[in-house]
Amino acid sequence: MNKIFNTDYKPVRRIVTGHNETGESIFIGDGDAPNVFAQPGRPVAQVVWATGAGRAEGFDPAPAGHKFGFHSDNGSLLRIVDFPPDEVYDQEKLVEFLDSEGVRDKKKPRHFWFHKTESLDYAVVLEGEIVAMMDHGETVMRPGDVLVQRATNHSWSNRSGRNCRMLFVLLALQEGDAL
Repeated sequence: MNKIFNTDYKPVRRIVTGHNETGESIFIGDGDAPNVFAQPGRPVAQVVWATGAGRAEGFDPAPAGHKFGFHSDNGSLLRIVDFPPDEVYDQEKLVEFLDSEGVRDKKKPRHFWFHKTESLDYAVVLEGEIVAMMDHGETVMRPGDVLVQRATNHSWSNRSGRNCRMLFVLLALQEGDAL
């Protein structure tokens, strides 16, 4: 099979607010989100904002080049992800990535994307469609659908033939957190 590895994506416009010297609200930034991870055969991830231990030092907590994991301890990540269709993934590289993050399902997963993170994730489909998969069961998600992922083993399968864009708010769990 001839795979097409595409890293085309629509940049996320990030508008940031703040305060002026007198404490009044102002816009302090308006432009493309600078933190973009785009490699052939993998989803394109744009981190829009971060709080907690994973954020970058300085004025911008999500600058270009700053590496983020799946979540930020004692904080949150706002990430927009473009999932390509399953058939264009470089499954070997994706498995290596999940291994390097320590989240890959090493049993006998029924899909190459199966992983588990110790986080509470709010996942919203913005464009396209995707199949949310659990160990048992799956459901098709379309624009406006929201999945609350509660530290479960899960996978994303894009069977649509076109990209699916999702918004994720990722919250790291602390020991004893109730889900």
